[in-house]
Amino acid sequence: MTEAARPRTARPEPPPLDVDALIDDVATRVVVCCGSGGVGKTTTAAALALRAAERGRRTVVITVDPARRLAQAMGLDRLDHTPRPVTSQEDAEGSSGRGELHAMMLDMKRTFDEIVEEHADPERARRILANPFYRSLSTGFSGTQEYMAMEKLGQLRRSEAWDLIVVDTPPSRSALDFLDAPKRLGRFLDGGLVRFLTAPKGNGVLRFLGAGFDVVGSVIGRITGPGFLNDLRSFVSAFDTVFGGFQERAERTYRSLRGPDTAFLVVAAPEPDPLREASFFIERLRRDSMSPAGLVLNRTHPLPAGPAAELSAQEALEAAESLEGTGEHPLAAAALRLHAERVRARERELLLRDRTLAAHPGIRTVEVADRAEAVHDLNGLRGIGASLAGAAPETEG
Repeated sequence: MTEAARPRTARPEPPPLDVDALIDDVATRVVVCCGSGGVGKTTTAAALALRAAERGRRTVVITVDPARRLAQAMGLDRLDHTPRPVTSQEDAEGSSGRGELHAMMLDMKRTFDEIVEEHADPERARRILANPFYRSLSTGFSGTQEYMAMEKLGQLRRSEAWDLIVVDTPPSRSALDFLDAPKRLGRFLDGGLVRFLTAPKGNGVLRFLGAGFDVVGSVIGRITGPGFLNDLRSFVSAFDTVFGGFQERAERTYRSLRGPDTAFLVVAAPEPDPLREASFFIERLRRDSMSPAGLVLNRTHPLPAGPAAELSAQEALEAAESLEGTGEHPLAAAALRLHAERVRARERELLLRDRTLAAHPGIRTVEVADRAEAVHDLNGLRGIGASLAGAAPETEG
């Protein structure tokens, strides 16, 4: 018997995620939306922040999306490094929104510059900011964006200006990059190779190595350019006094993610790779004593309510073939085939979802139905927020 022909049985639904209870809880100060790239984290974070603000909380959302789409959806010309107030027409007329919503976009270089300016004396800061190696590190090193998202989160927490901070994590290939980046960046800056290459030539080890080190340096110089080692030495020398605080803040922010006031929403799409990443992330959060509040499954395709939802894919196909055999009602036959495709797609989504949830029993889940159009205004974000809160999903025809 084919899978399509098997009689469908009612499957147990996972425990629902109560998003409104999460964002209404005054004990929750930070919500981190995480997951692999391209699963809708940015829209989820923005919709969640808007809903929290309209339910009375002073909220800021920090996004890493470089596109203008989110800014336009919030009615802003642009997002930048400074939190900007988001005001709808309803807010202006005083009929909606008891709280406040601000939005900002992570500027990783500016955040890195702020660390240097805050923790180095003016002359040392000038040398660091002008160093070519620093400019490359602050704009393009793998893990810098994730680290700076964590750094900016720490700054926002310390400001005490917000009831709730919603973080849209960077669009990394792996969701785990957000948690791993601070340690990875720290290991690089404090690693043996960097220390070896930047040690003064009078160092006893390098005197012992003698010509061997010169050969290594010569080879690296040919690969990277003659000024690379000088730039790297100059950077490490100037950065040393900043680095201790750099590591300490990273560890402090990392520890704060374990606190009871921080919740993680793991965002995924109903596809194998995003759900695999989501599963890895839930495991990692639990292993690190962090709090996975729930799973947001974006872009799902629920069946429309009503008697048609009980029609299996096999039954729909058989009915379509029967109509096609008579040559009558071609539109009805086409609709039945579309229904069969929809049922099969939904069954596949539920199979993938259930496999993931079987590995994480008890994880709370909410689905957000796919939409025909991209979100382009606050009403669209409100609709996503309503779906996150468990309102009946909007379905196509």
